[in-house]
Amino acid sequence: MTSAPPPGYVGRFAPSPSGPLHFGSLVAALGSCLDARRRGGRWLLRIEDVDAPRTVPGAAEAIIATLSRCGFEWDGDIVWQSRRTGAYAAALERLKAGGDVFPCACTRREMADSALTRDGSRRYPGTCRNGLPPGRRARAWRVRAEGLIRFDDAIQGPQQEDLAADVGDYVVLRADGLFAYQLAVVVDDAEAGVTDVVRGADLLDSTVRQIHLQSLLGMPHPVYAHLPVATNAAGEKLSKQTLARAIDAHPPGAALAAALDFLGQRPPAGLARAPAREVWDWALANWTLADVPRRRHAAAPEFT
Repeated sequence: MTSAPPPGYVGRFAPSPSGPLHFGSLVAALGSCLDARRRGGRWLLRIEDVDAPRTVPGAAEAIIATLSRCGFEWDGDIVWQSRRTGAYAAALERLKAGGDVFPCACTRREMADSALTRDGSRRYPGTCRNGLPPGRRARAWRVRAEGLIRFDDAIQGPQQEDLAADVGDYVVLRADGLFAYQLAVVVDDAEAGVTDVVRGADLLDSTVRQIHLQSLLGMPHPVYAHLPVATNAAGEKLSKQTLARAIDAHPPGAALAAALDFLGQRPPAGLARAPAREVWDWALANWTLADVPRRRHAAAPEFT
């Protein structure tokens, strides 16, 4: 049983090193950092590189350098998921011991006709739930998804999902031997004592699975707040895949001021031309989570 987190606010920013820091990532970093600092809390930095095939060499170091250039300061050492596989393996063994997971032999091709879940993935049809088919071997491990989970998101409002109907049995150990994001983030947040998770609304649909895992593992539930996701002119989330421009292409002060405006904070017009330190001073004095728009996505601004 994991002990309760220490008193006080603990937030974090956890980028995946699949490319340089872009405006959407800056929004998530700024929102999470300001909420922690405004409430007198700690703010941690974690590099989510557990998904090795998606990790771009040098991207993590570039993200860290960009954050520093933009004036971010984090507490404690940076945590790297790729160095924490032992902790994830121990959590999986606990799930096995509790009968909460089962081995699965199914391939993606075999699930190609399954219904889609809210996040666009295929809902598992339950083929191996009661045992592996004869002659098949386990490729992955899945959690038995059962129950209705509700939570109040500090920005997006009340949320609920039926795990069986809306999510399905989900993977915690992948066929390639890598631990799934859902398990890694839950273990990392609990060990770090994270009390509040402020992140992009693209991860809102993952939250129910994380709350479910927290309950199975006896871990505390953080408060969640999901910020609007920045999109391009085509309505696509800014990412490496959509050729999002690196934030290093902009002056730090202008980028920070644009992110504040995107988050509904209404900075003074001249702040975009100020040095990053002045932008931080204004932001730390004026940040209000309640002013963040209750929407899941919005077009990223044009700025120079």
